[in-house]
Amino acid sequence: MVQEALKNYRLILASGSPRRQQFFKELGLNFEIRLKETEEVYPPHLQGGAISDFLAELKAAAFDGTLAENEILITSDTVVWHDQVSLAKAADHKEAYSMLRALSGDWHEVITSVCFATKKDKTTVRDTTKVKFKVLSEAEIQFYVDTYKPFDKAGAYGIQEWLGHIAIEEIQGSYNTVMGLPTHLLYKTLTSMVN
Repeated sequence: MVQEALKNYRLILASGSPRRQQFFKELGLNFEIRLKETEEVYPPHLQGGAISDFLAELKAAAFDGTLAENEILITSDTVVWHDQVSLAKAADHKEAYSMLRALSGDWHEVITSVCFATKKDKTTVRDTTKVKFKVLSEAEIQFYVDTYKPFDKAGAYGIQEWLGHIAIEEIQGSYNTVMGLPTHLLYKTLTSMVN
């Protein structure tokens, strides 16, 4: 098991996301949280998964030169990709409403990249899940944005919240990737790193 193989390592999760922290706990991983402010800006020519890769690696770069020999830093970023546009975190009520209007009745991709950094090396993996929304009514969008204020979530929604329960008609891929961490890839990559 990877937990046994990791006993000589220190895992550092550089994420304030309660969902990602919960996944680490549920996987039985011992970890500590270290946060560094990173301005999440990427070159405008990047598309889809290249955006989440870049941002996950940018978050890891903030720790360059600070990692000990036995530390593995994990950073992550999630992008909602729809009609060749990245729907990042909504700045306000109006932007969240506009994003959900765009997603209504259509497919979109949720892409999560995870960067594993050590003192000597960096590895980035990514996973993509396709999600289909039903047609949302104005009242449903208003209720969700007013009640859940999803301004900290890519695409302005959380799959585990009310909107996810009532709007998602189909999902192709990993549910956990949509929540912000492809746990199957996390486990696989850590296993390959320490074995």
